[in-house]
Amino acid sequence: MIARADPRIRVVSALLAVAAVSQLRTLPVSAAAFALAILLVILAGADRRLWRRMLHVEGFMLLLFVTLPFTMQGPVVATLGPLAASSTGIERAALIALKVSASVLTLSALIGDIDPARLGATLHALRVPERFNRLFVMTARYVSLIRDEARRLSESMRARGFRPGSNRHTWRSYGHLVGMVLVRALDRAERVEEAMLCRGYAGHYPYTVLPALLRRDWMLFASVVACGILILAMDRL
Repeated sequence: MIARADPRIRVVSALLAVAAVSQLRTLPVSAAAFALAILLVILAGADRRLWRRMLHVEGFMLLLFVTLPFTMQGPVVATLGPLAASSTGIERAALIALKVSASVLTLSALIGDIDPARLGATLHALRVPERFNRLFVMTARYVSLIRDEARRLSESMRARGFRPGSNRHTWRSYGHLVGMVLVRALDRAERVEEAMLCRGYAGHYPYTVLPALLRRDWMLFASVVACGILILAMDRL
């Protein structure tokens, strides 16, 4: 149902769902929203790469549990030398982690499998400004090439005997690496622009026309909106 739905409905539904999750204030309802997001991912049939990407997100969330308990006032539950961890900080860190994880899972389930060209046509149909749309599509299309270029430069550094460490030579080498990636990305951007001009590019993409919305699209939209209203109502009780 999700894969066959119209991308316009999927994008709008994802934004509304994330907006609803961002307004949650209680921990139990946030946990329920996280469970609904996992169910949505399962229904969407996401592959294993999504769960590997979630590990990176959860790595950043661990920083919340390291910092917030020791920086917020409240009942003390543990002490670490001169530092005291409060239950208020732990609850706040758990609340933020659940909301962020639910939002990422929802976005991945609803719009994670839309290719950049189709997503660009979707944003154009939703009246997104052309400059922003063009920047987004070009970034999504060529970021993998820039990543491959950075990997090739890193491999050439290792082939020349570079071994990273905590010293000035390492940081200078990484600075040169970033500079070379930017220079080569600029060269590639100029070549891409010349190729686009040769093909008659006039400042906008020839977006495909999306079909009319079907009943199943509105059913998906209604389901997401109903779940958002439900969790907000439960959170305010």
